[in-house]
Amino acid sequence: MTVRTEIADGVALVTLDRPARHNAIDLATAGELAATWRAFRSDDAVRAAVLTGAGGRAFSTGIDRSVEVPQPASPFSLDDPLLRIGPKTNDLWKPVVAAVDGMACGGAFYLLGEAEFIIASTTATFFDPHTTYGMVSAYEAIHMAQRMPFGEVARMSLMGTAERLGAARAYEIGLISELAEPGAVTAAALRCAAVLAAQPTEAVQGTVRALWAAKEAVRAQALAHAPQLIALGNLPPDRQAELFRARRQSGTEAPDFRVR
Repeated sequence: MTVRTEIADGVALVTLDRPARHNAIDLATAGELAATWRAFRSDDAVRAAVLTGAGGRAFSTGIDRSVEVPQPASPFSLDDPLLRIGPKTNDLWKPVVAAVDGMACGGAFYLLGEAEFIIASTTATFFDPHTTYGMVSAYEAIHMAQRMPFGEVARMSLMGTAERLGAARAYEIGLISELAEPGAVTAAALRCAAVLAAQPTEAVQGTVRALWAAKEAVRAQALAHAPQLIALGNLPPDRQAELFRARRQSGTEAPDFRVR
């Protein structure tokens, strides 16, 4: 199992448990996440959830690059294993708090984009590597555009690996709602989730649904364009792989960025 779940006092702690891979999401993890959210829908023991990543180095770095997902030839279709990893896409309206320690990038935004709010450590960083590797940031940028000022999400999405959004700046612009010391993020999120779980669950779920209804129409229209944008704008997979290899060989995959 690559997704650990612990339930106590109405709160489920969901942990991405692939620390050796920076909690990157492979096909098994994607399936486990979807199954976890769907199970919570009918589990009265769960009234709120906290989502985090194991190891302290990363919340998640998105899809595992070793995963091979064959794609249809049509530019109007896209098979994306991350499309069903979030709580909202699995029709879960119990509140989810994300606890971010370390890196959160790329496909991690599918998850962060469907949390009610985010708590992060003072050393957390957020970035989107897609453009650096010849890929369109579509779903990721759309999810973050729902949570960040346009200029900030545009800068993060377009700058690729050259720049990372630090926790202090993320707090200033409202991406995260609370800062905690490294190692204390999950505890802070659990405290919030305990408050949520103590409220009448019907009222809480109704409020969650109302909040998402306020922005759902725009979000749905934007996401509908994502498959075509990706199909038309992505470099061929072999060319993407060349860019990844070149950066690893040159030793620039990690150092060539600045945190703001």
